[in-house]
Amino acid sequence: MSDVINHLNWRYATKKFDASKKLDEEKLNRILEAIRLAPTSSGLQPFEILVVKNDGLRAKIREVAWGQSQVTEASHLLVFAAWDNITPARIDAAFDYTNEVRGFINEGWEAYRKQLHGIVAARGDVANFDAAARQAYIGLGVALVAAAAEGVDSTPMEGFDPAAVDQILGLKERNLRSVVILPLGYRQEEGDWLVNLKKVRRPKDKFVSEIV
Repeated sequence: MSDVINHLNWRYATKKFDASKKLDEEKLNRILEAIRLAPTSSGLQPFEILVVKNDGLRAKIREVAWGQSQVTEASHLLVFAAWDNITPARIDAAFDYTNEVRGFINEGWEAYRKQLHGIVAARGDVANFDAAARQAYIGLGVALVAAAAEGVDSTPMEGFDPAAVDQILGLKERNLRSVVILPLGYRQEEGDWLVNLKKVRRPKDKFVSEIV
């Protein structure tokens, strides 16, 4: 656990990446696998990760992300895209796949499938997207820790026009909506105003309350 804390103390929201330093595929794949293993409500995994390698597309994303240089200068750009809705078909696909992998059908699991159908139907499309987006943020949190453990810098970013990114990447046709983006790579200390500043977090006694 001390290693995890050290990694989290080391990481920060990198403001300038060294475009000449590339993340090797093994590290990238371990970060992606960590995201894939992140917990999600009902095991639905209601989001996908897009690894945007095309320089032209990244330049277009930068234009709709307040011109933030991390989008194009980082080694890799991840886009977390949530389901636009949690539909019965998507629920069934997840539950059927679970049954296939486990090799048996559990009555309690099947009863929960029916219950979940009712929950999402009552909740409505907008609330279902919001629920999917929240699950994407769980994946983001895991990604940040995994990247830090690999010695990889990262910058979680909400500062972009989601509708524009959706259009650039053709997400509507895939029934997805962009939620947050994550440049990955290596810091360029010269020119990064944040790199040497002390990490600031609220004191534990102002952040954690024990309810007894």
